[in-house]
Amino acid sequence: MPASDTLDAPNRPALLLTGASGVLGRALIEELAPRYRIVCLRHRSRVADPRVEEVRADLTQPGLGLVPSDLARLTADVDVVVHSAAATNWKAAPEAIWRANLNGTAAVLDLAARADAPVHHISTAFVATLAPEEQRRFPGAAAYLASKTAAEQVVREAAVPTTILRPSVVMGDSRTGRIAGAQGLTRALGAIVKGQVPVLPGAPDARIDMVPQDVVARAVGELLRAGVTGGEYWLTAGDQALSQGEVVDVCLEFAERYGPRPHPPRLIPLESVHRLLLPLIEGPSFPESLRRRFHTYAELLLVFQRALPFDSSLGDAHCGTAVSRDDLRRALVRNLAAWSAGPGGPRRAPRVSYGASAARRLAS
Repeated sequence: MPASDTLDAPNRPALLLTGASGVLGRALIEELAPRYRIVCLRHRSRVADPRVEEVRADLTQPGLGLVPSDLARLTADVDVVVHSAAATNWKAAPEAIWRANLNGTAAVLDLAARADAPVHHISTAFVATLAPEEQRRFPGAAAYLASKTAAEQVVREAAVPTTILRPSVVMGDSRTGRIAGAQGLTRALGAIVKGQVPVLPGAPDARIDMVPQDVVARAVGELLRAGVTGGEYWLTAGDQALSQGEVVDVCLEFAERYGPRPHPPRLIPLESVHRLLLPLIEGPSFPESLRRRFHTYAELLLVFQRALPFDSSLGDAHCGTAVSRDDLRRALVRNLAAWSAGPGGPRRAPRVSYGASAARRLAS
């Protein structure tokens, strides 16, 4: 960030951030700390970052569960709000997802109205309603998407200025590959690297729109620093998004670092997934561990795949930098390298040294 964007502490506006302990929240702290005094609302997980102040809260409770003294102080002090918190665990009860994502957003907007502060609402590019069959099989994903869609409408009707920011799947950092927590899609890609995925739902040319966390955070930071307080922005790869076939190829090429290239998973058209594959794995003869694994991957990929590209605001005025397909391939390799060094990575040591030059060749 340019030095001119770094302010002395007494001159920094106060920014209230929710979801600070999440993947995007950590990247937002990195992006926004030089310019803002950040106050983080947190529930169970501590942020544990010396650059921020933490206040205990709960999105599912009336008034965010804030004690009166904290509520009074925040409404008197806060200049701008970035609402990044959401219930993203699709295994949770649908009603709990709705409480956090819809009621929690309404409570954040109420606090912002008391503080007379604009709100930047982090939504998702995947706002949609699943087909009835998908809603039955994937109630958690259905509740997540429907609640995020409803929350956007509440934001549009708010009494304060608002922006709606729609990132797609948030990957790890584009330079280091590191990510604050293991995401479902990261685990799915790791399973491809390990050769544990015999089939995947979707066509080879279906787009999997993923954007590195620092790219998303930079776009949010530029909008805030420019004083933008209205509009809806798509923080996505757009027409540069990798296809499912490309993502699988990158995973298989990366796997050769550890041993023979795994057998590629068979890609099953979505209509066959619903008509044949999901009914098959739900039968009693299918191994339970494999059933759970495929059900998780099917849920993720059915939600995250798109036949047509999203719009993208990246690269527009005050909205970060657009990403290219080559950028995304390099970022994916770095994400896989960071995953491989963690507890979920391959148990075997790499066969060869994997320096920067090798990473460039693999990502080219």
